[in-house]
Amino acid sequence: MASFRTLNFVASGAPLSHSFSVAADAAATAVRRLSHDANEARLEALRRIVEHCKKFQGAELKRSLSQAAVSLMIYVALAAAMIALVKTGEWGFALLLSPLAGGVLVKLFTIQHDCGHGSYFKNRQANHTLGFLISLLTFTPYGFWRDSHNRHHAGSGDLDRRGIGAVDTLTVEEYRALPKGERLMYRFYRHPLVLIVIGAPVYFFLLQRLPLASAPPFAKTYTGLKVTQIWKSVLLLNIALVLVYGGLALIFGAGAVALTILTTVTFAAWAGTWLFFVQHQYENAYWARKPEWTYAEAAIYGSSHYHLPKLLRWFTGNIGLHHIHHLASGIPNYRLPECYRSSKDLLALPKMTMLDSLNCARLALWDEAQRKMISFSALKALA
Repeated sequence: MASFRTLNFVASGAPLSHSFSVAADAAATAVRRLSHDANEARLEALRRIVEHCKKFQGAELKRSLSQAAVSLMIYVALAAAMIALVKTGEWGFALLLSPLAGGVLVKLFTIQHDCGHGSYFKNRQANHTLGFLISLLTFTPYGFWRDSHNRHHAGSGDLDRRGIGAVDTLTVEEYRALPKGERLMYRFYRHPLVLIVIGAPVYFFLLQRLPLASAPPFAKTYTGLKVTQIWKSVLLLNIALVLVYGGLALIFGAGAVALTILTTVTFAAWAGTWLFFVQHQYENAYWARKPEWTYAEAAIYGSSHYHLPKLLRWFTGNIGLHHIHHLASGIPNYRLPECYRSSKDLLALPKMTMLDSLNCARLALWDEAQRKMISFSALKALA
């Protein structure tokens, strides 16, 4: 219609430059209208998703108990088999079992994670008790991790509220404003070898033994937790770890126990950290500042749907449906697939495959102008 009016305008003898201006204004109006309509449709879909997810919040006692019991039995059986193999000199076979045991430990971590959200049992104390017991296996202080992780949920995707519980992420402008030494520190931190291969086991075995919750030097907007808020949780687990694994070492031998635990937790740390990384560190993620930032948009559009094979979904406690989990953390892991399959709006959202996720490893900065994550090499092209 706009082009038809323009042709008539030109035919009537009006200046050509003015006719082009009319056409440009009409086109701009049409684009704004389309953009407005698309945004309204997006928000309406989001509202439907929010209402849909409310239906699936709440634990089912039998499912929670059976899942926890089966997972614990499998893990204990695998750990016992590894210790027995080491004791008989079959170190190689014991090591072959460690990735499998590590996978089951990831499953247990997702249960501890649900306990921290209060979604695994309806009873608060039951959540805290099971969460602490599993923390003896995951080496992760339950109370400290629960509080920091819930902070992560509350401010995920909020550029004005970054801090503990998430992968430290800078914007392009923040990175450029850093002194050279801090830029190098951030690049070192964000390297996959440091962040995941080396950093994951170091974090689980060593850093979580300390009440550390302060900001790294390069994170100027970081908000942490006070030492007084976390030291009890850290100290309690440290004492329990000494008692439990010290006792096991006395019974079965320090070497057998150490090899079993060190290798199993390391594999679990690698897998768990990678999962946590790709859940928010992908190209078309969501980051915004207030007042634009909203919790629901950050949850659905700033958390990935990591589409894994069915077997891996079991090991990871369906945490690949991370967008649903971030929107409604009261949904226990075993109800996430039901929630997903019964919503056309959720089914229509993008998925990330395992192959797609490999591209996430190079991403390190949020570009506010382009509204996407970019790599350090892409930053050079912007200069």
